[in-house]
Amino acid sequence: MGHDHTHGANKKALTISFIITFAYMIIEATGGFLTNSLALLSDAGHMLSDAISLGVGVLAFVMGEKVANYSKTYGYKRFEILAALFNGVTLILISLYIIYEAYHRFTDPPEVASTGMLIIACIGLVVNIVIAWILMRGDTKENLNLRAAFLHVLGDLLGSIGAIVAALLIMFFNWGWADPLASVIVSILILISGFRVAKDAVHVLMEGTPKNIELDDIIRTIEKVSGIDSIHDLHVWSITSGQNALSCHAVVDGKLTIQESQNLLRSVESKLEHKGIGHVTIQLENKEHPHEDSLMCQQEQEPQEHDHNH
Repeated sequence: MGHDHTHGANKKALTISFIITFAYMIIEATGGFLTNSLALLSDAGHMLSDAISLGVGVLAFVMGEKVANYSKTYGYKRFEILAALFNGVTLILISLYIIYEAYHRFTDPPEVASTGMLIIACIGLVVNIVIAWILMRGDTKENLNLRAAFLHVLGDLLGSIGAIVAALLIMFFNWGWADPLASVIVSILILISGFRVAKDAVHVLMEGTPKNIELDDIIRTIEKVSGIDSIHDLHVWSITSGQNALSCHAVVDGKLTIQESQNLLRSVESKLEHKGIGHVTIQLENKEHPHEDSLMCQQEQEPQEHDHNH
């Protein structure tokens, strides 16, 4: 129930943010053209990517609610991770394009209507603060999809601050280069955020060990359960943000009854649930005749071998 409540709150936060972002993006893009400000246009371009990413994020939550079937046995929950990867790559591409545009403006800075630029940037800052506050009320720490959207908005917020500073410098000192400089600084920050989000999404798609899971601790937790002699062929991965899964082979006494085996499995599941792993699959093996066919089993017994036959 806790996950469902969080899921609903995250979807609502993204939906409201999408509506506000899309509406103001149109205003800021119009203002950027009228004032001839690259800082405003880059911020509007970034807000367009925000609107797209927030829309994709909402779609990801909707798709994630679809039930599992024979074709997608885990359901569509991974769509959230695909959305996060899309957002991360979009951030990188937009920041690179803004840097490219800024380079040309450094060599030939155009006239900028600084007063109009300042007014629109100030309104943009307020709008972005509101959206960031809405998204922060969601689970931006654990949910990669929501975190990607939040970083998009944070980049917008920084873009608005940069545009305000640039407008003031143009107004008081006539420093035309302040406009492209502000856009470059913000673009570098956006580039870093985009790379981190994309990297985290790829880690999940590559079935990497979740960052909040300490593998040695998991091994000790399982092997401490009475009746388990040892474990091997251990795999821990994320199905989607906040939903971790584990599978392994556990060597036990072959004399255990069916009921004792069931109690043992329930004990392991209970302990792992407190470690943040909700989906557990364990294959029990007789310690007199352990299973040795899987890749991980062979790697543990033949560490010097690099070419295994299956």
